[in-house]
Amino acid sequence: MTVAQVLFTQGFGARRLCAGLVAAGAVRIAGRVMDDPAEGVPTAGLVFEVDGVAWPFHQPAVVMLHKPAGYECSQKPRHHPGVMSLLPAPLRQRGLQPVGRLDEDTTGLLVLTDDGALIHRLTSPKHHVPKVYQVTAKHALDDTQLRRLAEGVVLDDDPAPVRAVAVARTGERTLALTLAEGRYHQVKRMIAAVGNRCEALHRSAFGALALPADLPPGAWRWVEQAI
Repeated sequence: MTVAQVLFTQGFGARRLCAGLVAAGAVRIAGRVMDDPAEGVPTAGLVFEVDGVAWPFHQPAVVMLHKPAGYECSQKPRHHPGVMSLLPAPLRQRGLQPVGRLDEDTTGLLVLTDDGALIHRLTSPKHHVPKVYQVTAKHALDDTQLRRLAEGVVLDDDPAPVRAVAVARTGERTLALTLAEGRYHQVKRMIAAVGNRCEALHRSAFGALALPADLPPGAWRWVEQAI
């Protein structure tokens, strides 16, 4: 792949702009200024610099974001800032999309990628990818409520009961809830169906991926492992 093609695939702008960055001496690989846009470079393990900022080559791109409250997952946010504004311009330029959505007031792990096949695999109901949520309820949670969440509750849009894969009490008003499907406001509606109310919601894991303790709200990181 040429140096200009590398920049283009990694979201650094239109082809002409990428060629211009190379010609202007803004790109380095292994400390060497790459001034020929047509020079070929291997992409395996490639780390390049643009204006002094190092970028690892990823094709496709998969990142995790610690979503703060007050951000929308929509591509066209209406009432709050969008989560895409928390990512650097090259990731926005290359068309990353959130894998599923978290409500505006929900925090925690959000996966974003430009890999359509991965998005389908992680969101398709057929694959039952587990997601773990940390729930804070308004009232104390009793054993009956936890049992009903595990056995299944009926929501108002479907007569078939929905159930949690796992339910674990973590405090008087808190629990860890694992789901393998994703319906509209599902956690909040399940908590309401057992006679309580969800006061705060945080996603701590998605598939095999857990939110790192050292990733602060609003920060992002490349995902190198399988999800």
